[in-house]
Amino acid sequence: MQDFDSPSISVVIPAFRSGKMLPELCNRLGKILQHINAEYEVIIVEDGGGDQTWQVIQTLAAGDNRIRGLLHSRNYGQHNAILSGIRVARYEVIITMDDDLQNPPEEIPALLAKLAAGFDVVYGTPMQQKHGVLRDVASQVTKRMLESAMGAEVSRHISAFRVFRTHLRGAFTDYRNPFVSIDVLLTWGTTRFAAIPVRHDSRTVGTSGYTLSKLVRHTLNMVTGYSVFPLQLASWIGFLFTLFGMGLLVYVVGGYFFYGSSVAGFPFLASIIAIFAGAQMFALGIMGEYLARMHVNSMGRPLAVVKEETFPLHNSVNREML
Repeated sequence: MQDFDSPSISVVIPAFRSGKMLPELCNRLGKILQHINAEYEVIIVEDGGGDQTWQVIQTLAAGDNRIRGLLHSRNYGQHNAILSGIRVARYEVIITMDDDLQNPPEEIPALLAKLAAGFDVVYGTPMQQKHGVLRDVASQVTKRMLESAMGAEVSRHISAFRVFRTHLRGAFTDYRNPFVSIDVLLTWGTTRFAAIPVRHDSRTVGTSGYTLSKLVRHTLNMVTGYSVFPLQLASWIGFLFTLFGMGLLVYVVGGYFFYGSSVAGFPFLASIIAIFAGAQMFALGIMGEYLARMHVNSMGRPLAVVKEETFPLHNSVNREML
């Protein structure tokens, strides 16, 4: 076993139409990792981008046996791609990072130093994000919702640039839900989280595949997939509107008995009916989301299917987990 100040390292990178950036990323990673520990690997998971990225990965792997590639049969999403890489990682510590060079490899030693201070998971929080305004706002909303799902304050500082101890994956070995949030899964194995500020570089090639709509979809999947908060919210909305309806009934009946008149105006009554109907539909919609997830889970849909790989998977357990 290595001294944990210089652990063996598996780097997992989900790749989506990033062939132009991967050579530079792997070159910078190699310069940093070889000074930390000669025993390391870089696992690049091509998530069905449909371009030449897989050919680039094959070329990189052919030139360096520490670079390993996985090709998904189609696009399954960033977190599913990361999970595929996590499940075949061989070393003591796993580092996940984006493929767009916005997570500087030069910040890895700082993350490892924080991990060695007694934590199990350390996030590299961008000092200043280099995304658009709408993307930044959506990211902040996602993090607030993730706080409910994770039950951890560190959720406000999460990022795709994370370091964690490999043994944590034992907590979600049997996870089969196609809706994946790596950050929530990590909370199943530990409560020792930390975050440190790191540099966040601008993207110089291409555009991000993580659009605003995908962030919204991921937030919805995450909250309904790992939390009962929406159901509780629906219950409270129903309870509050029931109280409101009872109060309105007392007001109408009281007005009739004490003043001999009723509340005048069809628009008023129509508005009240519309409010109650809206509350009911809102609650039914939330319950429908949960039922839909139960239906998807019952179908046994895989998290991801690996179409091709640049290395033999000798570990049959890891193959079964894909």
